[in-house]
Formats: sequence, structure tokens, C-alpha cells
Amino acid sequence: MTMFPRVIAVVAASLLLGGTAFAQAPAPETPAPASKMAPAAKKAQKPRTAASLECSKEANAKSLHGKERKKFLAECKANAAKPN
Repeated sequence: MTMFPRVIAVVAASLLLGGTAFAQAPAPETPAPASKMAPAAKKAQKPRTAASLECSKEANAKSLHGKERKKFLAECKANAAKPN
């Protein structure tokens, strides 16, 4: 093999393998401005009442999920709010 094909092979290999060395690094992530945050993140969470916690414990004990849990919690909280 003569010198010219070897030089061509070395140049081709270096171009293919060396291309990644010049790749641009990704831009660092910056935190989103407060105006673009989710609405739920803006609202301050209300402290849970004792009645709410008790109703939630009862729903957990009954293994309620989804609509059934939501309905149970609403009824339980309404009953707790009624004076005896």
C-alpha cells in the first residue's frame, strides 16, 4: 500500500472521530421565572383541620379511592361541621 491511501484513511478517520470534540455543550438550565410557575405552586397550602385529618384517616381505613373517597370526605367533613 502506498503512502497516499494511508494518509487519506488517517484524515478520514480523524474527521469522523474528531467531530465530537467540536460539538457545542448544552446551555445550563436556568430556573423558570415566578410568573411562569404552575398556579398550584403559587397558592399557599391551607393547614388541614382536625376534622379533615380524621376523615382522611377513616377513608384510608376503608381503602377508599377516587370518586368514592371524595364523596366520603365531603360527607364526613359536612357532618363534622354540624353542631351536635
